[in-house]
Amino acid sequence: MHPSSVILLTNPNLILLTKFFKSRRQGISPKTIRFYRSCLTPFVRSYPLTIQGINEFLTNLKCGNAKHAYFRAIRAFCNWASKEGYLKENLIKKVDAPKPSRRILPSLTLEQVTYLLEQADNLRDKTIVSLFADSGMRLSELAGIKANDISWSTHTITIWGKGNKQRKAPFTKRTAGLIKQWISQNDVRGENMWNMKPWGIVSMLRRLGKRTNLPCNPHTFRRAFASNLHRAGLDVEHIMRLGGWESLDMVLRYTRSVQFEDSLRLYKQVNS
Repeated sequence: MHPSSVILLTNPNLILLTKFFKSRRQGISPKTIRFYRSCLTPFVRSYPLTIQGINEFLTNLKCGNAKHAYFRAIRAFCNWASKEGYLKENLIKKVDAPKPSRRILPSLTLEQVTYLLEQADNLRDKTIVSLFADSGMRLSELAGIKANDISWSTHTITIWGKGNKQRKAPFTKRTAGLIKQWISQNDVRGENMWNMKPWGIVSMLRRLGKRTNLPCNPHTFRRAFASNLHRAGLDVEHIMRLGGWESLDMVLRYTRSVQFEDSLRLYKQVNS
C-alpha cells in the first residue's frame, strides 16, 4: 500500500528519495542528479512532505535567489511522487514559488571582450575566451568539444547541450583562426580539444577576471552573447535559437540591460 499524502521523512523514507533518483530518465546528466541530491536530501532528512513542511523548509533557507533551485527540485520530486501514487495529491501545486529578485546581471561589451583577449596569457586561453563570447556556450558544452565536432564550412560546432540535447553553436572568423592555430600546434586527441577539465577553464577565467577587473565566467559570456547580438539588432527569437535556449524568458532577462540602454538613449534624445 502506498503511503498517504503525509509522509514522515524518517530514515526509512529516504528509500523514496532513492527511488526518485533511480527513476530519472536515462541519459540525464550526473550534474542534474547531483543537483537533485544536494537540494532534496536536507529537505527529506528534516521536514515532513506536507504543504507546511515545504513552506517551512523554503522559508528557513538562507540563500537568496537560490531558493528557487530548491523549489524546482522539490517540485520535480512531488510531481514524480504524485504520478507514481505515493501522494494522493500533488502538494507542490499549493506552494507558492519563491520570488527571485530581478537584478541587472553583469555582461560584457564587444570592447571588453577584446580587452580580455588581449590580456589572456596564451593561445589556448584566447581561443576559449573568443569561443565563449562568439557562441554563448555553457561551460559543459565548451568543455566537451572535440576537433571533429567542428564544421569549417558553416563555422559551427556540434555540441551536446542542456538536457542531453544535441545542437550547433556558431563562431566567427576571428575564433576560427584561433582554433585552427591551436589545433595545428597541439595534440587535440584527448577527452576534449583543450586537454583540460571544466574546473580548469573556470579557474583560468577567474584569474583573467581578477587581472582585468571584469566579470569573467561562462554565465557572463553567455549573457554577453545575447546582449551583443541584441545590440546589433538581432531578433530575440534568433538569439534564442543560436544560444540553445528553449524559451524566450531567459533571453529577455539577459537583454534587459540593453533594452534599458536603448530607452535611456531615446530619453536623452527627447530631453536634449
